[in-house]
Amino acid sequence: MAASYKKLWKLLIDRDLLKRDLCHMANINGAPMAKLSKSENMNTDILIKICDALKCDISDIMEVTHDDPEAEVE
Repeated sequence: MAASYKKLWKLLIDRDLLKRDLCHMANINGAPMAKLSKSENMNTDILIKICDALKCDISDIMEVTHDDPEAEVE
């Protein structure tokens, strides 16, 4: 399983915001944004700051993807 932040990038486009705008709004530096761009694991504190800044829910900015689409959930 992996995290996908495609929803975050779409939300920024829809709101006409740049990544640096989000950094300023959420009071975070560029390092977490670089990790998000690479879909790397992210500290939940950072994700909550982003949600607070954008006034949205965590499901609005990320989703969990499965490596094997054929995998069954037991």
